[in-house]
Amino acid sequence: MQLLKDRILKDGVVKPGHVLKVDSFLNHQMDIQLINEIGKEFRRRFPSDKITKILTIEASGIGIACIAAQYFNVPVIFAKKAQSINIDGDVYQSKVESFTHKRTYDVILSKRFLNADDHVLIIDDFLANGCALRGLIEIVKQAGATIEGAGIVIEKGFQEGGSMIREQGVHLESLAIVESMTDDGLTFRG
Repeated sequence: MQLLKDRILKDGVVKPGHVLKVDSFLNHQMDIQLINEIGKEFRRRFPSDKITKILTIEASGIGIACIAAQYFNVPVIFAKKAQSINIDGDVYQSKVESFTHKRTYDVILSKRFLNADDHVLIIDDFLANGCALRGLIEIVKQAGATIEGAGIVIEKGFQEGGSMIREQGVHLESLAIVESMTDDGLTFRG
C-alpha cells in the first residue's frame, strides 16, 4: 500500500533495537483518513463475506480494527492484557510476549463473544516475531472458530513472525513489509 509506505518514510522514526516508531500517525496519535484507507485495503484483500468477527489485541490494534470493521459490517472483539472485574464467566486465554514492552501478558477474551460458528479476521498494527498474532490464533482455535486470515498494517519482514504464520497456512496480508531497518532509514519489500 503505497500511501502507507510513503507515510512511514515521511514520519516514521527508526530507533535502536529495530524499533519503528509510527506513533505520530498510527498507534498513539491516529491519522483517521489514513486508517480509513487501511480499512478499505483490508476489505479489498479479504473479500470473503464469511467473516463474522474482527479480532485484535489491546491496545494499538483496536482503533485500526474498528475502522476496518465498518467495511466488513461486523463487530470487533479484542483480547485484553489483564483480567478485570467486568469480565465475568469463562474466558479463552493465551500467553503473548510483547516485542516493544519486553514482557509477557496473559491475554484473555470472554467466551461469550467468540464461538465455533464464527469466521474471524485478525487485525493488528505490527508483526515482528509473531507472538501477539500466534496468541490470537490460539484463542480462535480454543473457540473452535475459523480463521479467515490476518491483516497486519506493518510487518518487519526481516524478523521471523511473518514466515512462521504463513507456514501455519494462515492467509496473511501485510500492507507494508519492512525489508531492512538501519539508523540511516528503511527499505520495503516489493
